[in-house]
Amino acid sequence: MPDTAQRFLFENTDIRGERVGLSSSLQAAFEPHAYPLAIRTLLGEMAAAAVLLSTTLKFQGTMSLQARSNGPVSVLMVECTDQRTFRAIARWKEEPADNADLQTLLPDGQLVITVDPVKGKRYHGIVPLENPTLANCFAQYFQQSEQLPTCVWLASDGNSASGFLLQALPATVEKDEKVREERWSHLTTLAHTLTDEELLSVETETLLHRLFHEEDIRLFDAEPVSYRCTCSRERTATALQTVDRQELEDILAEQGEINMDCQFCNTRYSFSADDVADLLAPKQTSPRTLH
Repeated sequence: MPDTAQRFLFENTDIRGERVGLSSSLQAAFEPHAYPLAIRTLLGEMAAAAVLLSTTLKFQGTMSLQARSNGPVSVLMVECTDQRTFRAIARWKEEPADNADLQTLLPDGQLVITVDPVKGKRYHGIVPLENPTLANCFAQYFQQSEQLPTCVWLASDGNSASGFLLQALPATVEKDEKVREERWSHLTTLAHTLTDEELLSVETETLLHRLFHEEDIRLFDAEPVSYRCTCSRERTATALQTVDRQELEDILAEQGEINMDCQFCNTRYSFSADDVADLLAPKQTSPRTLH
């Protein structure tokens, strides 16, 4: 399964679709961490859902999905960009069984969706994790926020993940409501025959032919998806500048340097006393020249 996102349209209808596959990118995101299988599986589904969601919302900037609960898994988080890059992390209190499901891992959980565009206002959406599967939770989110009938399928085996989406668009091609409902019911019924094995292993063109061989489908070019952590020494230094000076000096006195680790990729950034002094030094501005 290649690391791609690929759109498709059913011709002469107002129904669109999207297929996402994650393989080497997901393994790269997991490599710095020793996640139990159940957490790898659920976090893989969330990563696939994040890419699906990012292609649907059409924004420029970053989008994050963060699930929290008081259960065995305290935090699951995926951050995705409009450039189809993502990073992911999980925090857990106790190691779950390999086959633990969503409600076991995140009982009474809540998913917060945050879109932080380059231009415009930040958006927050909240999704109660009340459904038995993550896919059903996202379908409910689309139904409530976008006001568009949407079906979502997610699958993960802990090493790869895939997502599949069908969505009914506003009426532009077909105006007859009864015909629209019949077409939507027909296509989603066919899509519900999709198995996890097919979703994880069959390439998109073949998959669409298996499901909808009598339909006229326009398949767009696949777009690459990759893992990329956005941490840097510069961003870490900026975060240090927000910490109280006395607190920094206390750490330096005790440890000789300040170490900060990225929670996503485990990269360590070290700052000596001289580095911290430079960070905290007042910024000098050039004098204005009057003519």
